[in-house]
Amino acid sequence: MIYEHRTYTLHHGTMDVYLERYRTQALPLQLKHLGRLLGFFVSDIGTLNQVVHIWAYDSMADREQRRAALDADPAWVSFKDINRGSFVHQEVRILRPASFSPQFFPPSA
Repeated sequence: MIYEHRTYTLHHGTMDVYLERYRTQALPLQLKHLGRLLGFFVSDIGTLNQVVHIWAYDSMADREQRRAALDADPAWVSFKDINRGSFVHQEVRILRPASFSPQFFPPSA
């Protein structure tokens, strides 16, 4: 199991509009193709104007296959056009649990 940790920094004052656009347009597509969302968070203390989401995959190959399917969806291409310019910064990390880490059990996709 691997985990993808995505952090997006938004322009100041745009969080509510972004969250609504994401919830109604992007999330249904990502759930369809990526499947296993562990959590979606909004920063409250520290660096502000950030959203963080964490996705689970069986392997890097599973991630690549699922992301390719998402990228091929015309509705996702349309969302990316609408969403262009929303972020000040993006960071994506791939994490693997240490041998002693508690296990997360994401829903099956």
